[in-house]
Amino acid sequence: MTDDLERKKRLVAAWRGAERALSRSLLEPTVGELLAELTAAAGEGRDEPADLYGDGVVTRLERRVAELLGMEDAAFFPSGTMAQQVALRCWAGRTGNPVVALHPMSHPERWEGGAVSLVSGLRTAAVTDAPRQPTASEVRELAEPFGTLMLELPLRDAGFLLPSWEELEELVAAGRERDAVIHFDGARLWESTRWFGRGLPEIAGLADSVYVSLYKSLGGISGACLAGPATLIAEARVWRHRYGGQVFRQFPQALSGLAGLERELPMLPSYVAQAGVVAEALRSAFASAGVPWFRINPEVPHTHQFQVWLPYETERLTEAGLRQAEETGTVLFRRWHPQGPAGLAMTELEVTRPGLSWTPDDVTEATTAFLARL
Repeated sequence: MTDDLERKKRLVAAWRGAERALSRSLLEPTVGELLAELTAAAGEGRDEPADLYGDGVVTRLERRVAELLGMEDAAFFPSGTMAQQVALRCWAGRTGNPVVALHPMSHPERWEGGAVSLVSGLRTAAVTDAPRQPTASEVRELAEPFGTLMLELPLRDAGFLLPSWEELEELVAAGRERDAVIHFDGARLWESTRWFGRGLPEIAGLADSVYVSLYKSLGGISGACLAGPATLIAEARVWRHRYGGQVFRQFPQALSGLAGLERELPMLPSYVAQAGVVAEALRSAFASAGVPWFRINPEVPHTHQFQVWLPYETERLTEAGLRQAEETGTVLFRRWHPQGPAGLAMTELEVTRPGLSWTPDDVTEATTAFLARL
C-alpha cells in the first residue's frame, strides 16, 4: 500500500510539473486551487445566500441543464450512480416491469457494486456482450420482456463508442416497439454532438430520461443531473431524499457545474476534432517505429477520449510515461491497465484545452520519446 501511495505521489508531482500535456488529470488540482476556482465561479453571486437543501444556485443549475437538454425539468444529485439508480427505479414502478435491458459493459453493471439489484431490487438483461453498442435487432430479439432500455452514450469501457445517428434512432424505436421506456446514461453525452451532427436537445429528445455528469468532460467538483418529464423528476426528488441525496449544502458542486457548462461545453467539439488528429498521429508514429501490435480504439475517435492498446506490461508502460514526464516535461500517457490477454495493456487518452496546440509532429516527437523509454 505504501509503495502504491508513493507511486501515486510521484505520478501526480510529475504531471503537475509538466509543461505539456494533452489534458490535465483530475488528480492534479490542490484544495487551494479548487477553492480559488470556486470563488472565481461564484463571481458577483458570491454574496448571495448559500443554498439550503438545494435551492438558490442549485435550482439555477437544474434549470440550466433542463434547458440545454430540452427537457421539462432536471434534478441535481450528488453522484451519477444515485441519479441513475433513482431513474431506473422510478421507471420500473411506472412500467410495472423491474427488468432493465442494457449492455454488460455499462456503468451500472461494472462500477456500481450491483446496486441495481441489491439496492433498487431490479434485474438486468444483457442486450449483447460484444464490445460495441447494441443493435436494434438485438433489442427486438431479446428473449424476455423489459421495462426500460438503458443506453450508455458513449459506451466508455468499449472505447467511448457511439452508434451512428441512424443506429441510435433505430435502437430507440426498437425499444419502444417492446413497450419500454428509454433512459440514456449520458455521463459524457455533452461531447456527442459532433459525432451525431445534432444538438443536445435533439439527442436527448430521443429518450424519456437522461443522466449527465457535471465533472466528466465539464471538469466540475462532482455531481450529476437527471433530466426528464416534470412528473418523473418530481418523483426522483422524493427518492433522492430517501437515498440520502438531499444534502444540506450543495453550492460548491452547483457553482463548479455551472462554470463547466460555461467554460467547457462550447469547447468540446474542438476537443473531439483534435482527438482525431492525435489518434492519427499516434497510429502513424507506432507504425513507423515498428511496434509489433498496437490498437487505437476506435480508429477515429467518436469523442475527445479513446483507448490506446500496446503489447507491454502495465508497469513498464506506466514507468516509461512517468520518466518521460519527469525528464522532458511532457505528458503523453498516464497510467496503464491490464486488459484482455496477458501482456496487453490499455490506457485512455483524453484531449482537452491543453492538447489543442499539439501538432501531428508534436505527437510523433512525444511518442518517439515514450517508446525510447520502454
